[in-house]
Amino acid sequence: MAAHYLEFERPIAELEAQIEELSRLSETTGMGVQDQIDSLRSRAQELRKDAYSKLDAWQKTQVARHPDRPHFVDYAAALIEEFVELRGDRKFADDQAIMGGLGRFRGQPVVVIGHEKGRDTVGRVKHNFGYARPEGYRKAIRLMEMAERFNLPVISFVDTPAAYPGVGSEERGVAEAIARSTEKCLMLTVPMVAIVTGEGGSGGALGIACGNRVLILEHAIYSVIPPEGANSILWRGARTAEEAAKAMKITAQDLLGMKIVDRIVPEPPGGAHSDPEAVMIAVGDAIARELETLSQMDVAALMKQRSDRFYAIGRSGLQ
Repeated sequence: MAAHYLEFERPIAELEAQIEELSRLSETTGMGVQDQIDSLRSRAQELRKDAYSKLDAWQKTQVARHPDRPHFVDYAAALIEEFVELRGDRKFADDQAIMGGLGRFRGQPVVVIGHEKGRDTVGRVKHNFGYARPEGYRKAIRLMEMAERFNLPVISFVDTPAAYPGVGSEERGVAEAIARSTEKCLMLTVPMVAIVTGEGGSGGALGIACGNRVLILEHAIYSVIPPEGANSILWRGARTAEEAAKAMKITAQDLLGMKIVDRIVPEPPGGAHSDPEAVMIAVGDAIARELETLSQMDVAALMKQRSDRFYAIGRSGLQ
């Protein structure tokens, strides 16, 4: 599969094209060009490391949306043993933009929930590009209720541009479904760890993100609205999405400073899509640390910690 390069990665793309060309030449002619290939690979790695060490908010937005970035199905396959998907909201239908079920995380039974965008055209249509409908959030509520019934921790993976705003979605009460799902997260009697793995957009993300601990990958974003929407609504399209992204403070580093997220999970140089295996290990280790701490708290302490955490957001400037 051909690699997808972002605009700021163009110099890297050019070097890797030269590497590929030299490798083919070496295979077909037997010419000794390995030293040149190694030198170019080293240079490409240096460029990648340098580029990803100083990304601005818009570049991080592009990385968060990268088509090769690991999705929920990838995290479930790598981190959740014996995963059994549960479907449907028991009211209307099954929404594949939000997936979830039961499994074991490092031997511990858990309920896992997450947005899924789909990898190829067929998959993206099936999963509605990660735009969840009301039944997706009602499915999430059903899964969280099951977690409470069997005293299982909840792990959620957040990666969506927003909830689906179509007519049918509005007719079936998407705003109410998101509110109910958010309420369920906040009132859970079991530990919940949420991690923003790509794009955490609007209430569509918040509906399954209100855990005791909220983690975020280094180049992921989390925002009240996508930058394009902010530009359209606030500036009536007079500026650009790039300007909006920079003004909105949506990067992991900004969010940690504002205490909206609790921990940044580092990504390898080149982003999560460049080394998915390393990212799976880092994400798994981060979730394990949080669950270990939360497992020592009783129900009252869990609910108080979660309540205190969210009530504190935005209050520091009011002191």
